[in-house]
This record gives sequence, C-alpha cells and structure tokens, in this order.
Amino acid sequence: MKRFEGKVAVVTGGARDLGRAVSVRLAEEGAKVCVNYARNEQNAKDTLEIIRQHGGEAIAVKADVTKEDEVQALFAKAAEAFGGKIDILINVAGGMVARKMVEEQTEDWYDFVMDLNMKSVWLCTREVLKYMGKGGAIVNFSSQAARDGGGPGASLYATSKAAVLCYTRAMAKELGPRGIRVNSVTPGMINTTFHDTFTKPEARENLHRTAPLRREGEPADIAGLVTYLASDDAAYITGTGVDINGGCFFS
Repeated sequence: MKRFEGKVAVVTGGARDLGRAVSVRLAEEGAKVCVNYARNEQNAKDTLEIIRQHGGEAIAVKADVTKEDEVQALFAKAAEAFGGKIDILINVAGGMVARKMVEEQTEDWYDFVMDLNMKSVWLCTREVLKYMGKGGAIVNFSSQAARDGGGPGASLYATSKAAVLCYTRAMAKELGPRGIRVNSVTPGMINTTFHDTFTKPEARENLHRTAPLRREGEPADIAGLVTYLASDDAAYITGTGVDINGGCFFS
C-alpha cells in the first residue's frame, strides 16, 4: 500500500521547482494531486506529464492564491475532480520577487510581499477546511530567512516567512482538536531557480566548501521531508517548523 493511496492533495505553486518535486512525489505514492500554478501553463503541463509517466493522477488549476475568489475556485475544482474531499494541503506558493533595501520599499511592495507569502497561506488554509476532515495534513513553506532575517534586501520576505512559522503553530493548536495536523518546513539553500536568481555564485560556492554536507539541497530532499510530514508516519507531529539546510545553522 502506498502511503497516500486514496488521498487527495492540493499543492499551491506545484508546477515547478520545489512544488513540482512535491507534486510528483505525492502522486508517486498514490495521491491524486491538484497542481496549482499562477501563470506558466507549460510548467503545469510538464508537471502533469511527469506525474502521468509515473502512473499518477493529477489535474492542473490556474489560480492566484492571493485572491479570495480564485482560491475558492481552486479548491472547488480540486474537490469536484477527486470526489469532494481534500486530505492534504501543501502551501508552496510564495517568493522574494526582488531584493529591496528598506529605503526602496513602498507600501504597495509591502502589501505585495506579505500577500504572496502569508495571505496566500491564510486563504488556502481557511478554504481547505471546507473539504478537509479528521486525518488531514497541512504543510507550509517557510524559509531559513525566517530564522536569520535573510540577506540584504530580503527583510520583508524574511518577515513574511516568519509569519508563516507563527501561523503554523497557531493553526496546529486550533485545528488539532479536529484531527488536522499543521507543520512547516524551513529550507536553506536548495538548488532551484530561486537561488539562480537571488543568490550570488560566490555565496553558493562558499556553501559547498563550508556546509557540513558540502552541498546544496535538491528538490528531492525537500519533497522527502514534506511527504513525510503529510503522511501518517508523522501522525504525532504538529506545530513544527523543520529546518532542512544540510547542517547550516544561523543565529
């Protein structure tokens, strides 16, 4: 028996990088997966093809998860496609978008970053409860930046991801009596387009020399942890923020 046989999962931002790795892993282990994407339809199609090549079942749904009406439509479509219930929510969607020092930040920028990383988690968590019952699992994506404040120009990104950690703990308390577990992961440097865009090559090279495991993480590393937290193997784990950074601890 596969760990997620008979279960339905929604993965926001599930069409590329970490989201794709999680979507594929869930499907490989038996889940029916709704792959959410915001803009790039080709990424979503590619992810569905990978899932189908592995014998999995999935649909792709376009939705901006910072918008209430689009979030409502996303979960309604997932439930309609897969029997009316949703067992697992993985909140991957988010990002830094750009580095801006505090003097460069506007009120609109503040709202945009906080909505992308925190409001999206709140909206999706609130909506999934219409379809999720006892035994459900939610896994949120925070970041190592939430632990150490982030690098130059990442203050709002780090702050929004710290909010996700706090919200995870709050929801674990609120939803635990309903039999729903809520956890989060805080990835460090993972080999994705995020770090291709926002991290200088010399910083990545330095990590390869100094990290205890002498390498960056890979999307498969994250997918392994996330699917564990979503599974019944983690039935007594809730309210956690699990660091996954190859032993690179920051203060």
